[in-house]
Amino acid sequence: MPWFIKHETFRRPQAELRDHLAAHHAWVRQARERGLRISSGYLVDAQGKPGGGGLLLLEAEDHASAEALIRQDPMVRSGGVDWTLQQWIGAVGDLAVG
Repeated sequence: MPWFIKHETFRRPQAELRDHLAAHHAWVRQARERGLRISSGYLVDAQGKPGGGGLLLLEAEDHASAEALIRQDPMVRSGGVDWTLQQWIGAVGDLAVG
């Protein structure tokens, strides 16, 4: 199955998105419990400080399926992030999401 990457940047300060971030984390955990291969994380700067956005990696049947799932993400639904979704095609090596 293909892999997809959602890249997001925060439209509001991270502190204002705290509740939506907590809901996002729960949403990802629930998706994993249903057997989806999905992982989410923060982007940080050179000093290791988060706050600008994040990446979400997921495996899905196709772009439409991945987008339908992403539109359920509490961070997306909150309107607090700008996001893009792209399929990733690996050229060398394997990707294992824990």
